[in-house]
Amino acid sequence: MASIQLKDVTVDFPVYDKHKELFIPLVNKIVPISRTGGGIHVNSGGKAIVRALAGISLDIKDGDRFGLVGLNGAGKTTLLRVLAGIYEPSLGEITINGKVSPLFNISLGMDLDDTGYENIINVGQFLGMGVKEARSRIPEIEEFTELGKFLSLPVRTYSSGMMVRLSFAIATSINPEILLLDEGLGAGDMVFAEKAKKRVEELISRTSIMILASHSDALVKQMCNKGILLEKGRVLFQGDIDDVIKYYHEHIDSLAAAS
Repeated sequence: MASIQLKDVTVDFPVYDKHKELFIPLVNKIVPISRTGGGIHVNSGGKAIVRALAGISLDIKDGDRFGLVGLNGAGKTTLLRVLAGIYEPSLGEITINGKVSPLFNISLGMDLDDTGYENIINVGQFLGMGVKEARSRIPEIEEFTELGKFLSLPVRTYSSGMMVRLSFAIATSINPEILLLDEGLGAGDMVFAEKAKKRVEELISRTSIMILASHSDALVKQMCNKGILLEKGRVLFQGDIDDVIKYYHEHIDSLAAAS
């Protein structure tokens, strides 16, 4: 069964020496960085850092649909990238059981000079499929996109709407154990939107754990059952998603004023 455990996870980004003079007065202090969150800090080695996450502890279990809530710069995207393996924690421990599938950019890996069919194979492999598995997805992607003979043409000949249809179809054809989403998945034109909504629901139903970072209350409530409120890289509140959003709105003015 899929699971995620974080224990006191901290993420620091170094500030390069050419800017060090800006931080000399800040030794042994953590200073908020306006509404971008995090904090400027000088570590024990005398190096200036930005602390993006500070002491995050989470226990996410199979079946959880987990929402990350907070102001811009609270640490939502940084946390997703830590879970995706893009960032290494500076401190703390992460234990992940299950294959992680980050869908931060559904067009990632798309080659404009390749045909639609070639992109299904290549992007499918980029998303963790084998060639055989990616080929097996072709019939349902053909049907879903309704692109017909355009799939035999280079993607550079597509309209932006056609590109979104293909990218979306490939991205949502995976069978992830742990799905990471940043602001959901774009669905394209209004005619396509209802099909896309149903496909996302099917994707999530195949997923053991889903983690979504979003500023949309409606989206988070629709897709999640649990969550956390992040503020300056720390967990401010954790619980059922309705309680998290309620707490967020009850305290949003004070959070913004303190940022």
